[in-house]
Amino acid sequence: MRPPAHDLSRTSLRDLEYLVAVAELRHFGQAAERCGVSQPALSMQIRKLEETLACPLFERGPKRCW
Repeated sequence: MRPPAHDLSRTSLRDLEYLVAVAELRHFGQAAERCGVSQPALSMQIRKLEETLACPLFERGPKRCW
């Protein structure tokens, strides 16, 4: 049985830009600043991407993400 396919058709290049920024900086606030958006907006888009993929992309902790 194959795992269910995840619909990435609504994923934008901007969402991927946010993902890369968080991965490089390892900090949501700094990534948001780099991308020119608020931290809550960036976090919401990362959360939506995680929901689409059905897996966490980062471990979140105080002032850091991994």
